[in-house]
Amino acid sequence: MITVLVVEDTSSERELICDYLRQGGYSVVSACDGKEGLEKFESVKPNIVVTDLVMPGMSGLEMCRAIKKVATAKVPVIACTSKDQDLDRMWGMKQGVDVYLTKPFTKDDILQAVRSLAVGG
Repeated sequence: MITVLVVEDTSSERELICDYLRQGGYSVVSACDGKEGLEKFESVKPNIVVTDLVMPGMSGLEMCRAIKKVATAKVPVIACTSKDQDLDRMWGMKQGVDVYLTKPFTKDDILQAVRSLAVGG
């Protein structure tokens, strides 16, 4: 089964994303910030990471860079963020984000993004 790590500092959004993914048949682990996300990434070894970018402490982009350094295999990262400018998107992709979803997004949007990255997983 594919395991998805969801990192989101807003509890209602985190729970909604986790519910969507569970309904899609994925195993889900969650964290409330980048530091906890990185710790769970190292202990759980998820197949895919879904993260907000703007969080207190360690941002989603900082976490993404750290994941890309410690991962022994390529682990795709989906950014779910309200930062919707082209410059934000380009910067995120340079930092290792594989799919960039802007809020608000639908259940179908998040499931489609995870499915597209899980094809090989």
